[in-house]
Amino acid sequence: MDLTSAASAPAPGDLRVSTRHRSAYGPRARLGLIVPPTNTVNEAEWARMVPEGVTFHTHRMRLHDAGTAEGLAHLHADLDAAIAMLTPCGVDAVAYACTAGSMISPPEGLERDLTARNGVACLTTSAAIVKALRTLGARRLSIATPYAQRVNDHETAFLGDCGFEVARIAGLGIGETGPQDFIRIAQTPLEEVAAHARACFVPGSDALLITCTDFPTLPLIEPLEAELGVPVVTSNQATLWAMLRAVGIADRVQGGGRLLAA
Repeated sequence: MDLTSAASAPAPGDLRVSTRHRSAYGPRARLGLIVPPTNTVNEAEWARMVPEGVTFHTHRMRLHDAGTAEGLAHLHADLDAAIAMLTPCGVDAVAYACTAGSMISPPEGLERDLTARNGVACLTTSAAIVKALRTLGARRLSIATPYAQRVNDHETAFLGDCGFEVARIAGLGIGETGPQDFIRIAQTPLEEVAAHARACFVPGSDALLITCTDFPTLPLIEPLEAELGVPVVTSNQATLWAMLRAVGIADRVQGGGRLLAA
């Protein structure tokens, strides 16, 4: 959803023409962010990327298995409740920032349903990734994740449904013993994430995709792009990019790679 009709998009970095909100800190936009309960990386990376004059406001929500009718119903109900906790502060858009948990085909379906019911632009990480890859012209992907194989299989199927070819996908096996293991994702050292990403890359791929909003990746995006010669798309980077574009902000973000430099 493009909100530029509600407030004209400001020139990058120009706060003088941006008065969407009466706010000392966020006159340009307020973004709502819903993250899983163990997630500590999404907020940390967004705090380093959000342009001046933009703020984001967070709510936590439990995870659901959206592969069953019951799980999907619980997911929708909990998302509606989480969005209701964010809309009173006047957010312009809300992101459900869970990669695997939002990988429901078609990718725009969950966004459309949430937006229609809640009266605010709602985006998901999985749909943001799809939009980002298409914007960059990427079709053949190398994918690095922290996940167990069953989650990687789910991700491969979702991306295949969206028209992408997965040249290689590999995870670190985190979560194999259950959700209580997810806390280890954020604890992965950056050098281990970088080594894992390099090992996953297949020459001839159009992009390197690193998924999971709790996987630390931000300082690696531009060095890996320079090294591998292809765009690097990550869950947190793509979600913020989609959110900013949805509210009419087209700033270039330092450290955000090719996607946020477009």
